[in-house]
Amino acid sequence: MNSIFNYPAIFQKEDEGYSVWVPDIQGCVSQGDTFDEALEYIKDAIGLCLDVIVEKGDVPPKATKYEDIVLEKNQFLAVVSFDFDEYQKKHGNKSVKKTLTVPAWLNTLSERKNINFSKVLQNALINELQISE
Repeated sequence: MNSIFNYPAIFQKEDEGYSVWVPDIQGCVSQGDTFDEALEYIKDAIGLCLDVIVEKGDVPPKATKYEDIVLEKNQFLAVVSFDFDEYQKKHGNKSVKKTLTVPAWLNTLSERKNINFSKVLQNALINELQISE
C-alpha cells in the first residue's frame, strides 16, 4: 500500500472559522477557527478514518480528480497531503501479539539474563527496516 495520499478537501468559510471534509472518505469531517487549524484537524481525521479502513482489511479510497469536484458558494478546494506511515509511527502504539520460535537453549539463556523478547524484537525490526525513531 502506498503511504502518501493526496486527497482533495473542501473547505467552507463559516461565520466563525472553517468547516472541512474529504469527499472521498465517508465521515471524514472537521472544523477549525482558522484555515491552518482546520487543515491540521482534517489531517487527524484522515488518519483516524484510514486507520479504521485498514483495520477492516479494506484499501483506502482513491482520490477524486480535482476537476471533477463541484464547489458551492463560500467553498474552496485544497489538496491535503497525508503520510500514513508517519501517522502510524506517531499514533499507532497499539501492541500486536506475535508468536515466535527460538531454540530452547537460547530461550533458557535469555530468561536467565531477564531479556525482554518484545523489546529485542522491536529494536531488531527498527534496525532492519532502517527506521529512525
